[in-house]
Amino acid sequence: MGAAMNPPSMSEAKSPASRRKGRLQLLLILLGVIGPMILATGMYKLQFWVPEGRSYHGQLIGNGQTRADLGVQAQEQRWQILVTAPKDCSVDCQQLVYLARQVQIGLARDASRASHALAAAQPLNSEYEAKLNREYPQLQRYPMDLTTFSKTTGDQTVPQLWIIDPHGNLVLRYDPTVKGKDLLNDLRHLLKLSNIG
Repeated sequence: MGAAMNPPSMSEAKSPASRRKGRLQLLLILLGVIGPMILATGMYKLQFWVPEGRSYHGQLIGNGQTRADLGVQAQEQRWQILVTAPKDCSVDCQQLVYLARQVQIGLARDASRASHALAAAQPLNSEYEAKLNREYPQLQRYPMDLTTFSKTTGDQTVPQLWIIDPHGNLVLRYDPTVKGKDLLNDLRHLLKLSNIG
């Protein structure tokens, strides 16, 4: 007769159950790792469970547009508070220019990280030009191509204020009703989060 067969060990007897338990554990680990990524992708693509609240006050520009898309050709390596004047720079425009300067001053120790500027589609009147030369020595001024500006913004005729990052990307847009405190808080928040400029 052949050798007596050894009885199966305890671990071999439980192997189908152990395998099922191991597979279940592996599946749970994979779900724990991959599940959140799938959920986040679904939330982004299908726009569900997206919080309505926001921490900024202007209109977020997240479509890759740059300063050049406003019809403004400039090289600025800092954050910029840019006022655009598609028509003449009258009361609302002048108020935004004043606000841009005050916000930059309000940045205190971070003031050197930002600049303020005016882009106008038309020449300024001589009185306001003289005031800017006298009272706004650091204000950068640029011509603005109205055709390019209109293609980007629609048929905007009101002055607007833009926050632009050091790479020239448009970040936030504000209309003339913006409050200085809101604008300052938004820019401070961006500077705090940014490693550039």
